[in-house]
Amino acid sequence: MKYVMEALRKKEAQEKLPVIRMEIDYELVTLHDALQAHDQVEIIKSKERLKKLHQQLLEAETE
Repeated sequence: MKYVMEALRKKEAQEKLPVIRMEIDYELVTLHDALQAHDQVEIIKSKERLKKLHQQLLEAETE
């Protein structure tokens, strides 16, 4: 049973990768727009969101 649960966790992590990557791409576009508009608040928000997404990506890749 332990091996089955481990395999399921790995499969779920692999399925999350494309979603996280799409979220990162979207957030990069948002950051680009904020940079073009010189919107400091949005720039900070986007950078924080990108940091969180990066951490999620690393965690999903190591599972």
